[in-house]
Order: sequence, then C-alpha cells, then structure tokens
Amino acid sequence: MTFTSKRIYKISFWHHIIFWVVYFLFNTFRWGSYFNDYLYSLKTNLIGFPIHITLCYFNIYFLMPKFLFKRRYIPYIILIISAIYLMVLAKFNLTYFLISNNVWPEGPEPINHLTLNYTVDMMIGELYVITFVTAIKVTLDFLKEQKRVADLEKDQLETELLFLKSQISPHFFFNTLNNIHSLALEKSNKTSKIILRLSELMRYLLYETKSKRQSLEKEIICIQNYLDLEKIRHDDQLEINMSISGDMEDKEIAPILLLTFVENAFKHGVSKNIGVIKVDIDFTIEEDFLYFTITNPLPAVSEFKNEINHSSGIGLENVKKRLNLGYNKDDFELTIKDDQHLFEVNLKIKVSNL
Repeated sequence: MTFTSKRIYKISFWHHIIFWVVYFLFNTFRWGSYFNDYLYSLKTNLIGFPIHITLCYFNIYFLMPKFLFKRRYIPYIILIISAIYLMVLAKFNLTYFLISNNVWPEGPEPINHLTLNYTVDMMIGELYVITFVTAIKVTLDFLKEQKRVADLEKDQLETELLFLKSQISPHFFFNTLNNIHSLALEKSNKTSKIILRLSELMRYLLYETKSKRQSLEKEIICIQNYLDLEKIRHDDQLEINMSISGDMEDKEIAPILLLTFVENAFKHGVSKNIGVIKVDIDFTIEEDFLYFTITNPLPAVSEFKNEINHSSGIGLENVKKRLNLGYNKDDFELTIKDDQHLFEVNLKIKVSNL
C-alpha cells in the first residue's frame, strides 16, 4: 500500500469513526430524554450500535458488491432480511439478559418475549439505519468518483493541449537552418542575426509556453522574432505591415496560439507566391479583448490552392481545438475569410488577467 493510499484509508477510517460517535451520542441523548433515563439509553445503545455497524458494513461491503451490483436481486433481498432478523434476535436476547426484562419500553405494551410486532418494528428500524448509512456511503462514493472523473478529464485536456501546442510545424526551423547554412557559406552578415532571432524564438517555445496563459506582450515579441526571421529569409520579396494599439499591460493569452496563424500565413501564402508578398497583421486591445487580424495573399496556381486547403486546414483545426479546450465559448470568436485572392483570419479573444 502506497503512502497516498494509506493516507486516503486513514482519512476514510476516521470519517467513519466520527460519524458513528456523533450518531451514538445523538441517539443516546434522544432516547435518554424520551425515557428520562440516560443510563438505560446508554446501555441499550451500547448493545444496539455494534449491531447497526455490523449490519451496515455487511450490506455495504459484502451484500451489495456480491449481489446487488451484479443484479442478483432475489438473493440480496433474502440475505439482507435474514441478516436483519438475526440481528434483531440477538438484540432482543442481549437486552433481555443484560439490561432489562422489559426489552421494548417504548412499545405499545411491555413484553418479555419475542413478538411479531416487536420483530417487525425492530427490523424496520434496522432497515432505516442501513438505508441511511448506505445512502451516505453511496453519495460520498459518487462524489469521489465524480471528482476522479473530473481530474482525469482535466489531465486529459491538459495533455491534449500540450500535444496541440507542440504541433507548430518543424518545417520553419528546418528551412531557417538551411538558410543559416547557405548564409554561412556566403559568409553573410545576416548569419548572426538569424541565429540570434532563432535562439530567442526557440527559447520562448521551450521555456515560456508551459503555462496555460502567457503574457500577451511576450507572445507578440515571439511573433516579432518570427517575422524578423522571415524578413531575413525572404529579403526584399516580403512586405509586413504590423500594427499594435491598446494597453497590453496585465493581458494574457494561450501561448503560441497567434503564432500558429502567422506561421500558417507564411507557409501557405508567402512561400507559394512569386514577387513581392504583402502580409498585414493587426493587434487591437479593447478592454478585456484582443482583436487579431492577419491577411495574406493566396497563390495564383490552382494546384497550390488545393494543397493549401488541405494542409492549412489541419493547422486551423489545431487552433480551433485549442480554443475550445482552453477557453469558454463566450471568450472567443474566430472567423476565417477565403476569397480568390486573400486569406483573412479574424480572432476576438479574451485576454484579461484571470
């Protein structure tokens, strides 16, 4: 038994002890005030409570798992009634021989032998105690199971989010490394700049994206490093217009969420076109929301368009899953426009510090 399981067992054990002690004291004072004899009530409860406890746990831990949960209802009913009857018989004899000949002072008439009325009344009383305790146990087990399922779902969601975050395409790093190699052969002055930007971007992706939310300012800096790398790679063939307005202080967003849109624009818009390519990016923060827009041209060649519709769809599905897993449905709104010439993404997303 592990330390955790031992701890859970001890907590459960003490909960049972506390419950029965409280129930015993309550029952003793209740019947003591009824009889106006607290000593008699104490003695009868000292006999009755071991019987209550035995019946309850016999039902919960043996009869229910062996019969009720397996839908063997008739054997269960026969056994539970038989167990209750035997315990009533034991209670009658213990009370008669150890406490008083009048074993049923609260009954309609004094008795000194086992009667049908006494037996039925006591069996109903025992059944009430069993039902009460079992209901508490079933409720606690249900709540515990609900918590376990919720924890599993939470772990599963977090695992899926981590997986989705890790799916930023490696083609970018591969192409960048190839460019670094080419520039190094040419002994270009751009080599050190690319290496610096690439290291900053990789540091962010490795160390700054582990939490559920990241500073919006850091996310935009990451995107800026990405854009700087793309500018160096494409030289004069790329025109990027990026604008930022609003207050970014204390604003947070899921890490590399926006970067996926930016990467998608370059992978399927810039790389598939010839000539000067223009990409427009806008960040507008208004109160608790960020309004993000990115626009890139579509390639003119039709086979490239078919390829884009398939592969970019995968990346956008990734983002949609991350949004649905990481945000409430009222916290974001994603619209994508695709005409013959331009591909535009508009995202409204809550960025207030949660």
